[in-house]
Amino acid sequence: MLDKYNPSDIETKHYQHWEQQGYFAADFSRAEPFSIQLPPPNVTGTLHMGHAFNQTIMDGLARYYRMKGRNTCWIPGTDHAGIATQIVVERQLAAQNVSRHELGREAFLEKVWQWKEQSGGTITQQMRRVGCSADWSREYFTMDDTRAQAVTEVFVKLYEQGLIYRGKRLVNWDPVLGTAVSDLEVENVETDGFMWHIRYPLADNPTEAIVVATTRPETLLGDVAVAVHPDDARYTHLIGKQLSLPLTGRTIPVIADEYVEKDFGSGCVKITPAHDFNDYEVGKRHDTALISVLGLDAKILATAEVYDYRSNVLNSFRLPEKYAGLDRFEARKQIVADLDAAGLLVDTKPHKLMTPKGDRTGSVIEPMLTNQWFVAMSTTPNGGEPESEFKGMSLAQKAKHAVDSGQVRFIPENWINTYNQWMNNIQDWCISRQLWWGHQIPAWYDEQGKIYVARSEEEAQAQAGSLKITRDNDVLDTWFSSALVPFSTLGWKDGAPDSQAMQAFIPSSVLVTGYEIIFFWVARMIMMTTHIVSKVPFRDVYIHGIVRDHEGKKMSKSEGNVIDPVDLIDGIDLENLLIKRTTGLRKPETAPAVRKATEKLFPEGIPAMGADALRFTMASYASLGRSVNFDFKRAEGYRNFCNKIWNATNFVLMNTENQDCGQDETQPLAYTFADQWIIGKLQQTEAAVAEAFETYRFDLAAQTLYEFVWNEYCDWYIELAKVQIQTGCPTTQRTTRRTLVRVLEAILRLLHPIMPFITEELWQTVAPLANAKTGDSIMLAAYPVADQDKIVPAAFDKMGSLKELVEEVRKLRGEMGIAPNVKAPLFVEGGSELADLLKYLPALARLTEAKLVDKLPEAEDAPVAVCNGARLMLKVEIDKVAETARLTKEAEKLQKALDKLNAKLTKPGYTDKAPAHLVEKDKADLAELTDKMGKVEGQLAKLKN
Repeated sequence: MLDKYNPSDIETKHYQHWEQQGYFAADFSRAEPFSIQLPPPNVTGTLHMGHAFNQTIMDGLARYYRMKGRNTCWIPGTDHAGIATQIVVERQLAAQNVSRHELGREAFLEKVWQWKEQSGGTITQQMRRVGCSADWSREYFTMDDTRAQAVTEVFVKLYEQGLIYRGKRLVNWDPVLGTAVSDLEVENVETDGFMWHIRYPLADNPTEAIVVATTRPETLLGDVAVAVHPDDARYTHLIGKQLSLPLTGRTIPVIADEYVEKDFGSGCVKITPAHDFNDYEVGKRHDTALISVLGLDAKILATAEVYDYRSNVLNSFRLPEKYAGLDRFEARKQIVADLDAAGLLVDTKPHKLMTPKGDRTGSVIEPMLTNQWFVAMSTTPNGGEPESEFKGMSLAQKAKHAVDSGQVRFIPENWINTYNQWMNNIQDWCISRQLWWGHQIPAWYDEQGKIYVARSEEEAQAQAGSLKITRDNDVLDTWFSSALVPFSTLGWKDGAPDSQAMQAFIPSSVLVTGYEIIFFWVARMIMMTTHIVSKVPFRDVYIHGIVRDHEGKKMSKSEGNVIDPVDLIDGIDLENLLIKRTTGLRKPETAPAVRKATEKLFPEGIPAMGADALRFTMASYASLGRSVNFDFKRAEGYRNFCNKIWNATNFVLMNTENQDCGQDETQPLAYTFADQWIIGKLQQTEAAVAEAFETYRFDLAAQTLYEFVWNEYCDWYIELAKVQIQTGCPTTQRTTRRTLVRVLEAILRLLHPIMPFITEELWQTVAPLANAKTGDSIMLAAYPVADQDKIVPAAFDKMGSLKELVEEVRKLRGEMGIAPNVKAPLFVEGGSELADLLKYLPALARLTEAKLVDKLPEAEDAPVAVCNGARLMLKVEIDKVAETARLTKEAEKLQKALDKLNAKLTKPGYTDKAPAHLVEKDKADLAELTDKMGKVEGQLAKLKN
């Protein structure tokens, strides 16, 4: 007998054993490779449900292919997360009233490294708790020495090939962080604002004006034109005319551009190319100047800076003194007031708009014209490329060709459209960040501003000769180093021969990731790997959905609906959950709301599910491309599934340990139709699960395994096996025990990629009984392979007849209102071919006996069922008075429940205001109670007749 199933008793011991024995490491003695790159989580972070979802899929694939005999390598690592990490440490310093600038760059970076060493292993330890079988011997950090060397080498190579340049371009600027940020770090939030309608008088006729509508009047100081649609008859006569720009004393032209929507607003758009991305493109088409009127602190400059699109400084001019130094939003108020005073403000209307905000700071992002480093997406390299099919293409063309040629495949295929949409509209990639934490750009400047890009300061100084040089302060975008991981993690060094790992694992087999980083990471890995090593980085890109809460809401700390996977594995009471949720919030003032939401969602805390139940839940959700609404009820169901497997194993062990289980192959065997049926079903399950893994349908793998284990093996075959062991001859008993243990052992191997812990624990005991323990761990066992020759159609037909018989008997019991604890005899008339099935019916249908008769006995009002040509009848004496009393009491109980539920659902406003999932549950409960009431009333009616 096994002890009671307790996940915590088995998870840690097995994981430590696996890791100590080196079972996760790649094994080059095996033939065909299978490899996966882990999307490196931020070193600042902790595991969330999205990680658990993503990692369940990756680990399931790794374990499956490892058991298939492939040289499996799952490469783990963490990302230095430039902005996120720097913010964390700056906040720590702020609590001590110290700024990074007071510390200086070198001392600040020491603080960051110290913090990284203290907390950097948190997420990898949590991955171990989930059961991730990553090759920890290959673990990397995107700022370790090896990755730093690769980053520098690639930067220099791209610069020498004319693919990296420095220029003044428009970027997303976070004024609080003081750095450029990527689109992924910008959240567009709907906010309530205003649309101001402003008169722009004609320079030669101030009585005539164009009315321009804008949500950002403060930027008019940098306007260079007003655009109208070329086909807009209202304004064609004004194209080329000059307008007086309000409050500035400057004139600007009216230009024609199809970007303008004729039917939106007044049909006139102010063009401010230095402070708006769309205006930047319009200005570029018309070769306007770019006038920068905001500083990096988002305050109005005293002197505007004027540039052309080649980043050359054209000139500068003084802005109105009253606005100089004002914050952009203060300047907005002042400018609106001045426009009104000048009679130029036509109207102010409330307007909902999407406002870009920094996801780390919440500050409004400003399109800012700044000097940055860029990777050219559409430029052809000027040499230095090896011979390959990708030679002579731009980075964007290489990434496009890799997918168009079928070398990189998206699953589901529809994500190719998203990929192509980005690639067809690609812009040069801004790779510089105004931070201190990150890979410092390997560029130096002399006193005249000339740039020297080199692998080291010594090399740069050699280029500069006797001139004094200073290193660029900026660091690289985090995505630059993570774009190199397909080869930087496998021993790549420029000029050195390919490593064994590179030969085996580039391209890797599959990349498992979310759709939100298809462009930011997936496309850039394809660009960099095809360019640097002339291979695609991976064959398949499996895109999964995101994990939401049970109502479909995004999981957010401020919503109080975030679930830590480790809390779900171990369980956590409400008090400790509240402490965890409300400690260290970015905005402490939100703590009461978080507490309230947490108490509502988790009134009793989070129950312990164990890693296997969590993983099986995630696998069951993994439909292609769909987002996941995580439901505790489903997880609880799979926790019960673990118990079912455990208890089934206990039954098998009780009936097979120290028994003849057919290990001696020389002894005779006699397979019944039931044995042949379950063996055949096993083959079908093995084939279906293999296909599911091969096609990334984890949901189908989980569904197939659940149905086979719970329904076919536990609910049917084990019950049949009990009868065969109790009533069969020694040969039948031997064969039944052999089938029990061998099918169970195969089940454990089938389940292992998704449920590694419970299967390892049970396999250690079951495998020896099945003559299947050929190694130290189930991880080293072969994954089951279907043998279609073991499928016996006649056994399936016979089992179908048995199931139909049982179903008909159960219907009869229901019609007669026979309580579950009451046994009755079954009489079968005709159907002599069913005779050998009858011995199973007492156990399966709670009968005293199942008897074949020439003619059914006389019985008043006893219903008769027909099955496979036979007539079935249950004969049971019913105490009508007692049964009527019982059913009447049951009907009264049901009526009270129905009245209560009806009152709730008909209460004014309930169905409109209550959460949708609660309303749906109430309606489902009402339907179930109504059905039960109908059956009870039907039984009462029969008793009265």
